[in-house]
Amino acid sequence: MLRTNAYIDCMWLILSFMSAALLGCYDVFKKMALRDNAVVPVLFLNTLFCSLIFLPLVVASACGGIADGSLLYVGQYGWDVHKYIVLKSVIVLSSWSLGYMAIKHLPITIVGPINATRPVMVLVGAVVVFGEHLNMYQWIGVGLSAVSFFLLSRSGKKEGIDFKHNRWIFFLVLAAALGALSGLYDKYIMTPQAEGGLGLSRMAVQSWYNFYQCAMMGCVLLLVWWPSRHKSAPLRWHWCIVLISVFLSTADFLYFYALSMPDAMISIVSMVRRGSVIVSFLFGAALFHEKNLRGKLVDLYFVMLGMLFLYIGSK
Repeated sequence: MLRTNAYIDCMWLILSFMSAALLGCYDVFKKMALRDNAVVPVLFLNTLFCSLIFLPLVVASACGGIADGSLLYVGQYGWDVHKYIVLKSVIVLSSWSLGYMAIKHLPITIVGPINATRPVMVLVGAVVVFGEHLNMYQWIGVGLSAVSFFLLSRSGKKEGIDFKHNRWIFFLVLAAALGALSGLYDKYIMTPQAEGGLGLSRMAVQSWYNFYQCAMMGCVLLLVWWPSRHKSAPLRWHWCIVLISVFLSTADFLYFYALSMPDAMISIVSMVRRGSVIVSFLFGAALFHEKNLRGKLVDLYFVMLGMLFLYIGSK
């Protein structure tokens, strides 16, 4: 019984690790889909396919096909709630737009480490805004992870990328900052009202923010990209575009589920999710044949060691 309770208590952490693995695959498929491809239509198709995944759940929930309180039930709200979801859509879509442009032009073994700075930003925000407290093992894990991410970023300089004067690096850092802001916002809107949050349904947030993003990207596609499409890279269909949406939706589903649990800590969830850098690194070596891999293996060791301490500290 005690072992069962311990398993339930750390369920949010297990879901976070699963989300991290899927997120790593998502980054790989995103890199593959964007090679020699136009960013705007790929991003639009991503939001479209994500919306199509959740549309049946929204319809079934509204028609009574999915019972209230079940795992896949999408709660129904008015504009007084949807305005908060729209704000999340704006934050996430801004982060995605910058991130997509950056990953198109940068090695994935550079993108991963810079994206991995998000937990440090989230940690500061979680401690300041939500008053979260970490134990000794968790602090060790956070410290090791922060050092490893810094070392990975340093290793990237050996590939001839000037971090101070490269606009794609700037876009990526800004995307990471917006991603961290989105993580803190997620914690706020899904924390129960009795604990100072908005208490929104995780399925409602995930479903509707995809719909709003699709509408926004549709406007960008028609008003910005389509009139000037002949002056930019063309859209080339690739099945990885579909896989982007599948893996992202599944990773986010597990993420929101973990975050909705009472004992979940946004600082730890965000840190574990950045463990996706391990998956993207392995694929970067196998599929993209990127450089300076031997030095980065040492850095990845610290990433995994940091994840281990986070897991021990959260049991």
